[in-house]
Amino acid sequence: MKNKRKRDQPQATIHPRNKYSEKPPDFALLASTYPSFEPFVFYSRDGRPRIDWTDFNATRELTRVLLLHDHGLNWWIPDGQLCPTVPNRSNYIHWIEDLLLSEIIPRPNPCQDNVRGFDIGTGANCIYPLLGASLLGWRFVGSDVTDVALEWAERNVRSNPQISEMIEIRRAGCHARCAQTEDSFAKGSVSSDSNVDQRNLEECYLEPPILCDVLRDGETFDFCMCNPPFFESMEEAGLNPKTSCGGTPEEMVCPGGEKAFISRIIKDSAKLKQSFRWYTSMIGRKTNLKSLIFKLREVGVTIVKTTEFVQGQTCRWGIAWSFVPPVKRIVSTHVSVKKNPSFMLQGVHRQSGAFDVLQSTESFFRSSGASCELNISSFCVDISASKEHLCRILEDNAKCHEGDSGSTNFRISVFQQIPGSVLVKGSLQHKDSSLSGEYLSVFDRLEEVLKDKLCRGRSSNA
Repeated sequence: MKNKRKRDQPQATIHPRNKYSEKPPDFALLASTYPSFEPFVFYSRDGRPRIDWTDFNATRELTRVLLLHDHGLNWWIPDGQLCPTVPNRSNYIHWIEDLLLSEIIPRPNPCQDNVRGFDIGTGANCIYPLLGASLLGWRFVGSDVTDVALEWAERNVRSNPQISEMIEIRRAGCHARCAQTEDSFAKGSVSSDSNVDQRNLEECYLEPPILCDVLRDGETFDFCMCNPPFFESMEEAGLNPKTSCGGTPEEMVCPGGEKAFISRIIKDSAKLKQSFRWYTSMIGRKTNLKSLIFKLREVGVTIVKTTEFVQGQTCRWGIAWSFVPPVKRIVSTHVSVKKNPSFMLQGVHRQSGAFDVLQSTESFFRSSGASCELNISSFCVDISASKEHLCRILEDNAKCHEGDSGSTNFRISVFQQIPGSVLVKGSLQHKDSSLSGEYLSVFDRLEEVLKDKLCRGRSSNA
C-alpha cells in the first residue's frame, strides 16, 4: 500500500535515473559556487533560495550553471532563443534509454553498442545531443532551419571537445531544396517539367518534410526525438506570465500547432519506415494523443508507446512508434487507462493559473463540509470526506441514507501545462473504498464547476 501511495505523488513520474529525481538543484550551493548566478538568487520568507522564473536571464544562467556543475558542459545561447530546463530534458533522454533497453524491437546488430540519435529542431541550445552524448555516450545528428540556431548549436558543440566528435549539426534539407527551386524560378532555369518545380515549391511552404530531406542515402538511426513547436501563434505562446524561457517563432509556432508538426513527422516516418528503430516526440497537450495515435494506426506502425513527464508543476507527454516488427507480443497501441481520473482545463482565463485552480478545488470541497489540507509546495489538496459530504456535492440527499455511511480520503493534484491549459488529477487513497462510485461522480462534478468558473467561453454561458 505504501508503494501505491508513493506512485500517486507528482514526483513519482520524474524519471528515477534523472539526476534531479530525489535532489532538486541547490540554488544556494550554485550561487556560492558560481558568482555569475548569485545575483539571480533571492530568499523567500521560509528561507528557501529561489529565482524569478519570469526573468529570462535568470533561467538561462541556471541552465548554464547546471550543465557545467552536473554535466561538465560549457553552454550558452543568445537573447531570445529557447532556454531549456535541464531536469525536464533529462526525463526525455532517459525515457528513450528505456525504449532502447526494453528490447521490444530487435537491434539490427546486437553486438553494436554505439547508439545513434537524431534531434529534430535542435535549436541554438542543442540540449538533447549535449545531454545524450555526455550522459550516455550517444552519437547525434541535430537539425534546424535558422542561421542563428545552426551557428549557436555548432558553437555549443565545439565548446565541449570531449564530445564534439559525437555530434553533427545539419541544416534541414527542405529549406535548401526550396532555396534551389526559388533560385531556378528567379533565373528562369526551370526544369522541362515546370509543374514539378512548382509542386516542390508549394510543398515546401504548405507541408515541408521534416526528416526526409535531411537524411542521407542509406542512413539509419536508433531513434529520433523532437521538442515540437507547441503553439499556433506567438500570442498563444505568451499567455503564461509565470515563466520566461524565451523562444523564437521558428521554435515556438507552427500552423496547426504541435499536432500538425508531429503529423508531418508521422508522414515522413511512413516513407522512411525502418530507417529509425524508434520515432519519438514530446507533446504539450494530452488531448492531442488520441488523434495522433489514430494517425499512427493509419500508416501501419507496429507499436506505439506513450509516457508522461512531470517536473514541478509542468506536465508533458511523450509518444514513440516503430515500424520494426516486435520481438514479442506487446501492449496495445492506445493510451493506457489509468485507475486515477483526470481532466484537462483548456482555455483557462489569462489572469488565472494552477494556483487559482488549486484554491477553487479546495473551496469546492470545503463548501460541503469536507476536511481539506492544502499543500501549496506540491500543488495538491488532501481531502477527507464522508458519504454525507459527497452526497451534498451531488445534491443527492436520498442516497445519503442508503448503505454504509463511511468516509474516504483522496488527493487532487494540479499541474500547469502550456499557457491556458491545466491538468487536474485525482487519486483515491483506498482503491477498494465503498465510496469509490460517489468519488468518481464528485470528480466529474468538480470538472464542470472548474470549467464554468475558470475557462474562457464557459463562465459567460454558466
